[in-house]
Parts: sequence; C-alpha cells; structure tokens
Amino acid sequence: MRVLRIGHSPDPDDAFMFYGFACGAVQMEGYEIEHVLEDIATLNVRATRGELEVTALSAATYPHVAGRYRLLATGASLGIGYGPVIVCKKESIASELTGRTIAVPGKSTTAYLLLRLYLEDFQAVEIPFDRIPQAVRAGEVDAGLLIHEGQLTYAEMGLVPILDLGARWREETGFPLPLGLDAVRRDLAEDLQARISQALAESIRYAFAHEEEALDYAMQFGRGIDREICRRFVRMYVNEYTLDLGGEGKRALLALYQRAYDRGLIPAVPPLDPTFPGKTPS
Repeated sequence: MRVLRIGHSPDPDDAFMFYGFACGAVQMEGYEIEHVLEDIATLNVRATRGELEVTALSAATYPHVAGRYRLLATGASLGIGYGPVIVCKKESIASELTGRTIAVPGKSTTAYLLLRLYLEDFQAVEIPFDRIPQAVRAGEVDAGLLIHEGQLTYAEMGLVPILDLGARWREETGFPLPLGLDAVRRDLAEDLQARISQALAESIRYAFAHEEEALDYAMQFGRGIDREICRRFVRMYVNEYTLDLGGEGKRALLALYQRAYDRGLIPAVPPLDPTFPGKTPS
C-alpha cells in the first residue's frame, strides 16, 4: 500500500468534506490515506515546499505554488455573498481604519489578500485565528479579521462588524468569493490526480448523504460551538462549488487573481487547469 498524504485544516467544514475518507466509506485501491491536520497558515507554508501529495491551501497561496500544485475541481470553499469579517470593539473605530492595527490570521491567507485589496494603510498584526476575537475585545488591536466560525459568533463577544469582505466582493463582482482550495502535486500521474479528485467528490457526497453522522465528526473540530452553528458554518462553505468548481468558480478565481496582480499583490495570474474527477475509487 502506498501512502497518500492529504493535508487539511482541523475545522468543521474541512472535517465534513473529508468524513467519507475518515470513516472508511471512501477508499482508493492501492493507497492508504493519511490525514495531515494543520492550520491553514501552516499548510500554505508546506505547500511552498511541495511536502504533501494533496493539500488544502488558501486561494491567495495558489499563485505562489502553481508550479508545484494543480487545482482540484473538487474541495473548494467559496462564500456566496459572505466571507471574512472585519470587526471592532467600538462603533467609532468603524468609520476610520486608516493606520489602525488589525489582527490578521496569517499573511498567506485569502482573508489577508482581500484586506489588502480593500484597505491600503493599516498595521497588520498576525494572531492565531481563534485568538483574534479575544485580542480585539481586550484592546490589543483596534480591529480583527475573522475567518472560520468566528464569522458567526463575534456578536456573542460584544464585537461590532465593520465590513463583510465576501458581501463587498459579491456587490462589486457578482461572483462568489474563493477562499480555500484543494490541490494535488503536479508530479503525480494524471490518472492518479483524477482518481484523487473523484475520491474527494465521493467523500463530500457521502457526507451530504449522512449529514448527521458527518456533523458528529465535524463537531470534534468546532472549538466549542453548538451543533446548529456548526451545521450553519458547514453549509456556508461546503456547497455547490465544493463538489464542482465549475465555470463560475473559475471566473471568480480569475477575477480575484487579476485584481491582486493589477495591484502588485501576487507575482502572476496562475494557470487555472483544475483536475476533474476520473476513475471511480473502489
């Protein structure tokens, strides 16, 4: 048995996607699946070194690793009119963020790339994503850029929303917002790339068909959120584009990369040649 290492973050949406693999319902003949759970910032760094055969990564990181990795048509996380949220402690801060300190979940994340697209003059302070709400509430920073379930729970901590970057993106472009992607190393055989894409699609479909069991599994990675918040979060980011990036998903990615390139925030617009599902896994 060959080992196929798949990197993904220990978050409810990723856990839901990979439930079919995790419970053994989806397998790939001749391969043992090894789950490598790391936060997305760490996975982005590992992708620059080409360490894992398959990995989740930020859409913002893909232009920097496109020579090593090829997109999978399955496994993407796109926000349909929603996305990372900038929050603060007081309403007064919301009117003027210029020069303010803003906590960000990592400079390789798509959230940070979007922040740079919409705000030029600020001081970024890197803080682990799950500590950002507390940092804002404690006054360690003026504002915070929230990802993951923090997008749904910030009001419980008395924080005030300034801008939903996904909603702003939708208003300006009409596209969903590409945030996370899955990619496969280009040095793997093309038929294997297609089998991996197919297996991931089967894992996602299995989770959809067994939602309650998949949510039980995803709840392990929810950092204290209740079941209905977990369900809502999963449904936000495991959606129609997760099964198939499709033409609109590719156009959304191209729009993101073209804007970032025009602003000098990425070195080039990367190739968008996703691997589609192929041979059905056994």
